[in-house]
Amino acid sequence: MDLDFLNSSLPLITEGSSFNQKTYKIVTPEELKDRIAESEFKFLTSRSSGPGGQNVNKVSSKVELHFNFQSSPGLSDREKELISFKLGSRINSEGDLIVRSQSERSQLRNRNKAVERMLILISDALTEKPDRKPTVPTKKSRTDRLDEKHKRGLIKKMRKEGNLSAEDT
Repeated sequence: MDLDFLNSSLPLITEGSSFNQKTYKIVTPEELKDRIAESEFKFLTSRSSGPGGQNVNKVSSKVELHFNFQSSPGLSDREKELISFKLGSRINSEGDLIVRSQSERSQLRNRNKAVERMLILISDALTEKPDRKPTVPTKKSRTDRLDEKHKRGLIKKMRKEGNLSAEDT
C-alpha cells in the first residue's frame, strides 16, 4: 500500500494561527494503519464488471471491504461517533462501513486498493477541519463590480436603442 504522499508528520494548526485560535487534529491513513488491525476487515469477493476480458467471467476480482468500526479497539468513542455521523450513508444496517473496489484485474490489487480507500475515508472523517472565517469584499472590489454592471447596462441599452447619447454616460 503506497501512502507515502500522506506524511504522518503533517503540522497541526496551532494556537496563534489564523484559524480562530484553536488546535485541530489531523489523522493520517498511516496512523490508522497502525491503530486498526487488518484482521478487523472482512473481505467479500465477487465477479467484477470492470476490465479483464474473458478473465472477468471466471475470476472473482471485485472486492467489498466491510469494517465494523463500532467494535474496533483502535478507535475512541469520539472517533466512532464522528465516523457514524460523517459516513452514515456508507454504513449498512449491521453497522459495517463498506468500500468496494473493482477497477483492477487482480483480486489482490483490488483488496489493497479497498484497504487504502477505507483508511483514507476514515482519516478524512476524523480530521477536524477549521471553521471558515467569513470575509467581506473590499471597497475596491465592490466599486469594480458596480462599474462593470453599469458598463454592461450601457451596452444593453445601446443595443436596444441603436445609439447612445452623451447624457447617458
